[in-house]
Amino acid sequence: MITKISILMREQMMILQRDIDYAEIQKRLSSYKVTALLGPRQSGKTTLARQFQCNHYFDLENPRDMAQFQNPQLTLERCRGLIIIDEIQRQPELFPLMRFLVDTRPEQQYLILGSASRDLIQQSSESLAGRIAYYTLLGFRKQDISLEQIEELWLRGGLPSSFLAGNHDISYQWREEYIRTFLERDIPALGIRIPAETLRRFWHMVSHYHGNLINFSEIGRSFGIADTRVRHYIDILMGTFMIRTVQPWFINISKRLVKRPKLYFCDSGIFHSLLAIETPEALYRHPKLGASWEGFALDCVWRSIGKADELAYFWATHSGAEVDLFWQHDGKHWACEFKFADAPTLTKSMLSALSTLNLERLWVIYPGNARYHIHEQIEVFPLREIPGYWEYM
Repeated sequence: MITKISILMREQMMILQRDIDYAEIQKRLSSYKVTALLGPRQSGKTTLARQFQCNHYFDLENPRDMAQFQNPQLTLERCRGLIIIDEIQRQPELFPLMRFLVDTRPEQQYLILGSASRDLIQQSSESLAGRIAYYTLLGFRKQDISLEQIEELWLRGGLPSSFLAGNHDISYQWREEYIRTFLERDIPALGIRIPAETLRRFWHMVSHYHGNLINFSEIGRSFGIADTRVRHYIDILMGTFMIRTVQPWFINISKRLVKRPKLYFCDSGIFHSLLAIETPEALYRHPKLGASWEGFALDCVWRSIGKADELAYFWATHSGAEVDLFWQHDGKHWACEFKFADAPTLTKSMLSALSTLNLERLWVIYPGNARYHIHEQIEVFPLREIPGYWEYM
């Protein structure tokens, strides 16, 4: 019992220190009548939301609160100030009512929390267009921890209970239970009728594509299902924040370009659990070591940049030139390459990307400590020095 209490206290203290996420949510609350805080289950949404002073808090997984929403208009009409509604995806019929209330009661403001992204956004955007802002909360980011804990964050992932577990065994067991509950309870609760074991086997299969191009036909043949079913399963995992896809960047140029998306797991700890990686020693021996680190580093950088997932791209040619992450900002082109190496050096691929994409700057992110230039516009940059907000240096 003491151990459980101490872990809970540590978790609450760390979530209180999630200054970047807190500031981003506050920014949206200051400008919109409704703010949607989305993210995977147990990423810390509820604890972080409770840091905002609210007059009314409703949890739609709490039977007592659910009873009040048998008559939602009567319940919400009496509320004033900031109103927090947790697990909003359980009652999507509330969105039209919230539109009416925020339009007729200027004293009301809503912070709604949900664990299903795509469907929830579609439902809310139709009813609350122009009145709602969105923010996605994943696990702990690099800036939430000390520099000495980066490897632990990589191995265990950022979900608070996994990262803060007393040892690697407890963390791994927690993630195994998390995966089981996600498949057996959370997915059916969203109205998705897929056997848990089927989705788990599919999830395990796509883990081998982490950091690689998705081949829908190959997955379909291996799993014995149609391409359309593969895409449906991937959409489910994307919609519940388990995986993300990065689209290829291509324009009308002469080079033959790769035009299939790449797949990454959002949380490195979940990815490692599906591969049965329990310890740092097992991770460093695993064939997916480089892909694992690339996905972890990409997540650290992209969250620092602070743009939506759909604005992230990669670029690759069939001749082998590529960059792992490409984006646009302030009318210019920028890119990152991720290298799990002691001392990255200049390559023809980097020079090709620099000229073809007309890059303002290319950063080569690696796990070392020294920062140095290998070209006037190409800088090797330690992962540990990634800032909370990306700086265009």
